[in-house]
Amino acid sequence: MLDFGETETGRRAAAKLAHALSSSNDLLIVARDESRAAARGTGYAGSLNMTLQEARDLGAAIGCDFYITGDAQTLRRSSSARPVYYEAYASIFIVSTHTGRLVIWERPSFEAASPEEAEKSLLNDLSQRAALDADVMRKAQEAERNERAQLRARAATPVIEDAPDDEATAAREGLRLPQPFRRLRPSYPETAARADAEATVDVQVEIDEDGEVSRTEVVRWAGFGLDEAAVTTIRQLHFRPAMRDGVPIPMRVLLRYNFRKPPK
Repeated sequence: MLDFGETETGRRAAAKLAHALSSSNDLLIVARDESRAAARGTGYAGSLNMTLQEARDLGAAIGCDFYITGDAQTLRRSSSARPVYYEAYASIFIVSTHTGRLVIWERPSFEAASPEEAEKSLLNDLSQRAALDADVMRKAQEAERNERAQLRARAATPVIEDAPDDEATAAREGLRLPQPFRRLRPSYPETAARADAEATVDVQVEIDEDGEVSRTEVVRWAGFGLDEAAVTTIRQLHFRPAMRDGVPIPMRVLLRYNFRKPPK
């Protein structure tokens, strides 16, 4: 269980969730001082936008199956439609060490007339959602076991070629890289707007001989609905397939989307 930022709300929220999770019979919580020290040793500074390898390396340094990181704050808000109020929120990211994937992200948020009331509601919610988060980790662990079994069963599946880094290299190798018939820009989701989230999402995409997307995997995740927005857009794309010496071939490419909050 890592910190939720340097604010008092962040410290209290992380401690509250860690305490609630420790009551689960099948979870063993790594000592928080040890986990924080291990994370700092890798240079981790609270990023919520990581590649799978970065996420795996962080989990391996901690020595755990899953870790939870995020951000929590209590903020003063103003609106022309209502008196000044306070919002307490927690952005919660549960990450698998074995795959590096973002298992789930959540952002409970509560508003009240005072900062104390808003934070109290948030901390109560964290206590209650711990059982659900523990169940999420159990299900993710089972899904990973099943995925490993399927990979072993598909050991004889032909390997799909990765696209070269640039078109010049491809040309030297007699390749034409896949080209989309039209480019689409993912929408910036409301879930990201509420968190003022800006991030880069990388998706590894397998494109078959017909130029259709056969498989996607997010290899740099960001949460807040940005990963889903990128994958949804990619699933709508159609490509001119990769060609080697004039023959269509399947190919794996990396697509990158930089999400920035639209100007008002």
